[in-house]
Amino acid sequence: MKVVVIGDGGSIGIDTVAGVEEHGNEAELVSASSGVDILTGEGLSEAFENCSVVVDLSGPPSLDDGVLTEDCGLVIDEEAVTQTLCRSTANLLSAAAAAGVSHYVALSVVGVDRLRESGYFRALYAKEALIRQSRMPYSIIRATQLFESAADIAEAATEDWIIWVAPVQIRPVSSAEVATLVAHTASSRPLFGVREIAGPDELRLDTFIRTALTGIGDHRRLFTDDRSPYFGARIRRHDLLPGADACIAPTHYGDQRDSRPVPGSRDHHN
Repeated sequence: MKVVVIGDGGSIGIDTVAGVEEHGNEAELVSASSGVDILTGEGLSEAFENCSVVVDLSGPPSLDDGVLTEDCGLVIDEEAVTQTLCRSTANLLSAAAAAGVSHYVALSVVGVDRLRESGYFRALYAKEALIRQSRMPYSIIRATQLFESAADIAEAATEDWIIWVAPVQIRPVSSAEVATLVAHTASSRPLFGVREIAGPDELRLDTFIRTALTGIGDHRRLFTDDRSPYFGARIRRHDLLPGADACIAPTHYGDQRDSRPVPGSRDHHN
């Protein structure tokens, strides 16, 4: 079985390909660097030739989806993001259907169903709706904040060199464990629904960011404010937490940090 992974060449895409191959399937990572443009649809028909499963990793919010400003942090054009995300998804679904793809797997974000009226999450929920309304057998994986995303979240929330975040609870998860679940899902029957994945530890968003930045020697001031947005969305205390039936990954955030090589050590250079 051939699985095509649509990504940006980042770690989740690479780890997903490796996981799919561990399940005994053929996998290929496709991105703009390989000549495929999901916004225009260019190269998709060739990429999906003889493909059985498509894994769509496009969509979760990033700094690329807005403009960083000194006064307001990350400023997102919601309408433009929604149009771009929906157009790309429509192109992917159309090309997948034409190629006879039998399973469409998409990565999304925990809480998108509660935040669908504001910010980037409105666009991401619209993307999910397109997938659900298509005739394509599908699975949607919603992940909590990745361990590796703390610096990007901090950048998005920085105003005049001060980080402002809402005092909300999160359960961050390792990107490698998200990739493992995505690969397993791609190698299994379609869910025709949503599955969530989260880490084992619940902590506040400001604690998560402060711990990560301290570990890399970044000592910007960080404050909490209920009015602070998260990638353009106003969030309540428990909006980013998973449901009771979520898949709970085993790796603790502290274990992940403790296992990182120390700069200057031999392991760091290998």
